[in-house]
Amino acid sequence: MTDAPTLPTVNREWHLLSRPVGWPKPEDFALVEAEVPTPREGQVLVRNLYLSVDPYMRGRMSAAKSYVAPFELGKVMQGGAVGEVVASNAEGFEAGDHVLHFLGWREYAAVSAEHAVKVDPNAAPLSTYLGVLGMTGLTAYAGLLRTASFKEGDVVFVSGAAGAVGSQVGQIAKLKGASRVIGSAGSEEKVKLLTEEYGFDAAFNYKDGPVGEQLRAAAPDGIDVYFDNVGGDHLEAAIGSLNEGGRIAVCGMISVYNNTEPAPGPKNLARLIQTRGRIEGFLVGDHYDLQPQFVQEVGPWVASGALKYRETVVEGIENNLEAFLGVLRGDNTGKMIVKL
Repeated sequence: MTDAPTLPTVNREWHLLSRPVGWPKPEDFALVEAEVPTPREGQVLVRNLYLSVDPYMRGRMSAAKSYVAPFELGKVMQGGAVGEVVASNAEGFEAGDHVLHFLGWREYAAVSAEHAVKVDPNAAPLSTYLGVLGMTGLTAYAGLLRTASFKEGDVVFVSGAAGAVGSQVGQIAKLKGASRVIGSAGSEEKVKLLTEEYGFDAAFNYKDGPVGEQLRAAAPDGIDVYFDNVGGDHLEAAIGSLNEGGRIAVCGMISVYNNTEPAPGPKNLARLIQTRGRIEGFLVGDHYDLQPQFVQEVGPWVASGALKYRETVVEGIENNLEAFLGVLRGDNTGKMIVKL
């Protein structure tokens, strides 16, 4: 086993103490001190440098049956992370390597080699492997191109468009030949970012008035593709503006994640009959076969600056929970990252 000369003995990690009802509260969580683990055979010890916080994590805090197991009470939570190998008990990994893995919400993690992916800090900043070149980027790419069957000339509407996924969806659509891209966001600053930096043709603040009215004004000829990150009134508005043969890819519904009662569904679903429209949900985990194609196509766009990205960086493991709550509130522009 290779290791660094000295390692701390205390590892801070976030535990889920109780399952939140409605909005998560600080008392549902605890920052706990534990021992730094020793890597067993086939494992590497990783000092986490960047942690990801994402909306889907709210679902894992519930006991409801879903596509992934809920977080266990009284145990450390999980999430995407990038870090440096500080001790290796696995063939093919050495101290100093940088890896992407899924044992976030902690400072040090003992990661099985088969669940650690080497990343190159010289090819791109380490944080991008959690965002624009990571699961976030692949979500945008797969959802737009495969689930929504995007084709050149489509009019595309993206909700949560200033977020990590939404901002990439809009830009990829433009780069692939969309005739018009519209985004919704929650502040004037974000609306300006969408049109002035990300190249959206139009954008609106959903807080300024009914989403359906604002969408019709921004897309008077209707939309062909809706990439849904929000649900609720955004989904209903998209169905109302859907052109014949339109497609809706449901990535997330952040507007309903903290509801304590079931949210009402769109009142205009019957319009799908008229438009022959299609709504399809998707999970990025079903599309990892696209990863090589995604990196090959999107990597050069990022390197050249053709595809722009933003990160909202929060410093310190002690602020991991607040960063997560910030994502639910929409505080972030682009990918929310915690830097340790």
